[in-house]
Amino acid sequence: MTAPVVDIYLTADQVDRSLRQDARLGLTSSPKWLPSKWFYDKRGSDLFEQITRLPEYYPTRAEASILLARAGDIAARTGAHTLVELGSGSSEKTRLLLDALAAEGTLREYVPLDVSESALRDAVTAMHGDYPSLAVHGVVGDFTQHLDRIPGQAPRMVAFLGGTVGNLRPDERATFLGQLRNTLTPGEWLLLGTDLVKSPDVLVPAYDDAAGVTAEFNRNVLAVLNRELGADFDVDSYEHVAIWDPENEWIEMRLRAAAGARVTLAMLALDIVLESGEEIRTEISAKFRKEGIEAELATAGFDLDCWWTDPEGRFALSLARAR
Repeated sequence: MTAPVVDIYLTADQVDRSLRQDARLGLTSSPKWLPSKWFYDKRGSDLFEQITRLPEYYPTRAEASILLARAGDIAARTGAHTLVELGSGSSEKTRLLLDALAAEGTLREYVPLDVSESALRDAVTAMHGDYPSLAVHGVVGDFTQHLDRIPGQAPRMVAFLGGTVGNLRPDERATFLGQLRNTLTPGEWLLLGTDLVKSPDVLVPAYDDAAGVTAEFNRNVLAVLNRELGADFDVDSYEHVAIWDPENEWIEMRLRAAAGARVTLAMLALDIVLESGEEIRTEISAKFRKEGIEAELATAGFDLDCWWTDPEGRFALSLARAR
């Protein structure tokens, strides 16, 4: 049994500096915005796990159904020695891939990458316990900054699941895919999960559930700023808003001020003013079409090898090969 390894490329001080920079820039912009990555403290992560089990939130179930049906095909097609996962996970989806690669006889190593050291170490511990013969090499890092630090025996398959790529703006996606292609050698693989364009009647409730869990998740970003930056947001006074933008084909989540407010972020020595009804954008979640995904992958230097959807055509997995 080989002891797991964890490389740290993103320290707590670096995370704190990044939060300060994002808060200052986003909250002094017009319109105001905050990056969605700051949802995910311990409470935010727990709330998101609740969201994935809600009846309105189909992406997790749809993606899992594809993997359940196609994990064996993915393993046979790639013959990957290393599974790299962006966003550490010990979920059913990760295990479906690991089990399929192990059954194929090619699996040697699992490399999870996450910005949260605690989440990463939990994932490493869980996987090491359940797959004691598997080399586990965790990386604490940001997939927008540290892709070139990804270890592993070739051929590697990088899994970026859950539709998270949709949280990046088009220019950010292009940069990310280009950096990933530069990290991989020709013949290595990307397994990409993307939510698909569909009726707003399906999309909007997935981000505005009847139980209000997503609303709590959205407001949690203000609780993070209160705790980490000494802000004084009246968290419960902000209304959760989810809208479909048909031009950009993405969902936007926003927080709307119920009344005018002056907010101090003590650790930034910053005061901001919000008018009644003013909104802070907290997330975009782009939805995709096959031709768009194929074009973005091609521009970055990947060839789309396989394309699978769930039976209802709500979500897609793309298996692409670095050329």
